[in-house]
Amino acid sequence: MKPLLLAATALLFTAAAPATTTVAPRSRTFQLTSRATVPVPAAGTKALELWMPVPHSDKSQDVHDLKIEAGVPYTIATDQYGNQTLHLKPATVPTAPLVVTLTAQVTRREHLNLRATDDHAPAETEAQDPNLSRWLAPDRLVPLDFKIKAQAQDVVDKAGAKTDLQKARAIYEHVVSTVTYDKTGQGWGRGDIYYACDARRGNCTDFHAIVIGYCRALGIPARFSIGLPLPAERGKGEIKGYHCWAEFFTKQTGWVPVDASEAAKNPDKRAYFFGAHDENRVEFTRGRDLTLKPKQAGAPLNYFVYPYAEADGQPLEVAHTYTFADVAQ
Repeated sequence: MKPLLLAATALLFTAAAPATTTVAPRSRTFQLTSRATVPVPAAGTKALELWMPVPHSDKSQDVHDLKIEAGVPYTIATDQYGNQTLHLKPATVPTAPLVVTLTAQVTRREHLNLRATDDHAPAETEAQDPNLSRWLAPDRLVPLDFKIKAQAQDVVDKAGAKTDLQKARAIYEHVVSTVTYDKTGQGWGRGDIYYACDARRGNCTDFHAIVIGYCRALGIPARFSIGLPLPAERGKGEIKGYHCWAEFFTKQTGWVPVDASEAAKNPDKRAYFFGAHDENRVEFTRGRDLTLKPKQAGAPLNYFVYPYAEADGQPLEVAHTYTFADVAQ
């Protein structure tokens, strides 16, 4: 691992909007269209299945007017993290490409936790998230071994961080300072913490593998979410890629949103993205190493943002498109 480059001796743990400031979160409402096209599987295939993430309502987004065009029966199941999944298994294997189109009106709100600078804010109880123990556990590509724990401890020790909030801030500052948003070469995009720590570059999955892994290694619950980014300019168009982000939990603050990769791409928003997720996104799923409902034959999914299909239990490539159109307010 390269030498640690901390942004400053003092991380300005208290340098953000005062906890007493009341800020109305921004929001945007848009029509989202998700389309999956499953190719005709090889001759002799006996069974075809498709799983497709469905955006869900939560504290930061409302999903209305969900419509699905599939041509065959389907079900929608909700897992333990609140993720919703559309599943279908045609009675007979199609002889033409299977197209599934999902449309919904989504209102996404800016997720702000201005208490992120207040160690004395009201506590959020563990009962409000029954999965806290999961958010302390390793992922397949984010092990919590001695090496990762030692790296995380080194970061917070050099920052002089004492509280969980200060430790999380030190980790965030460290990642934003030392990792470059760079999608060249191979290895990026898997959220492999060892790749990210060694290469010091990658995309959002790589940035947040370090943030989440280091937090968990120090006993701070942290969770992963993935969905789609929207351009800040209102309008309509195709969404070409995914985006992911993170949150960490302390009893003093509850869940604090962070977006280290956006901070790295937009240095002027570095302070903002510790304690905020903007409204220019839509969440599809939370967590990694996901077992779908009903269970897929293959291995747990590293993350679930694009449609997934199996032919006789073997993964099958699925074409997908995502488009959005802002709704005038």
